[in-house]
Amino acid sequence: MTIGERIKARRLELGLSVDELAEKIGKNRATIYRYESSEIEKLPTTVLEPLANALGVSPGYLMGWERLGDIGALLDNYDNIHPIQLKKFPLLGDIACGEPIFAQEDKESFIMADMDILADFCLRAKGDSMINARIKDGDIVFIRKMPMVDNGDIAAVIIDNEATLKRVYYYKNKNKLVLSPENPEYEPFIYSGEELNEIRILGKAVYFMSAL
Repeated sequence: MTIGERIKARRLELGLSVDELAEKIGKNRATIYRYESSEIEKLPTTVLEPLANALGVSPGYLMGWERLGDIGALLDNYDNIHPIQLKKFPLLGDIACGEPIFAQEDKESFIMADMDILADFCLRAKGDSMINARIKDGDIVFIRKMPMVDNGDIAAVIIDNEATLKRVYYYKNKNKLVLSPENPEYEPFIYSGEELNEIRILGKAVYFMSAL
C-alpha cells in the first residue's frame, strides 16, 4: 500500500469523512484528496505527525515502516472501539456545586481529554448541588465560553467574584435571573434589578468527566 492508500483506509476504518479529517489537521478537503491519491508522496513532518495523530496511528505506520499492531486488530474486529485523540484543556480551578466559592485560577494545570470536546477550559466541581445532573464532587466540568446561555442550560457563573455551577433561567420581562441547583436540598439563587450587575456568565457546561 502507498502512504495515500494507508491514509484513506485508516480514515474509512475510523468512519471519518474527508471534511472531518481536513478539519482535524487544519487543511481543506482538496488537500486530503491529494494525500489519499498519493499526488503528494513526500509529506513533511509538520503534516505527517498531525495526520497520524488524527488517525490514531504512528507516523511510521503511515510511511509503511510499522504494522498497526494490536490496537489495529481491535479496531478491525470491534465496531464499538474507537481511538480517542487527546488535547490539553486549561484547568482554571474549582467551581462550587452549592454555595459560591472564590474562583481560583491555576493557569499551569491542564486536563487531557478528547479533542472533540468543544470547550475552552475546565473547572473542578465542589459540592453536591448538581448531583441530579450527574455532576458530583470532584468531577471535571468542561466550559465553552459565552456571555449568555439558553434557559435551562447549565453554566459557570461568577457572582461578585465567586463562582458557581447552576442551571440558568433568565426572565427578560421581569429582569430576573434564577440559578437553579439540581438537588432538592438546595434553594435556587434569585437575582433581579441592580443585583444582576454583579453577575457574569463564564460559559456553558458542555461535558464532564467522572472518576469510576
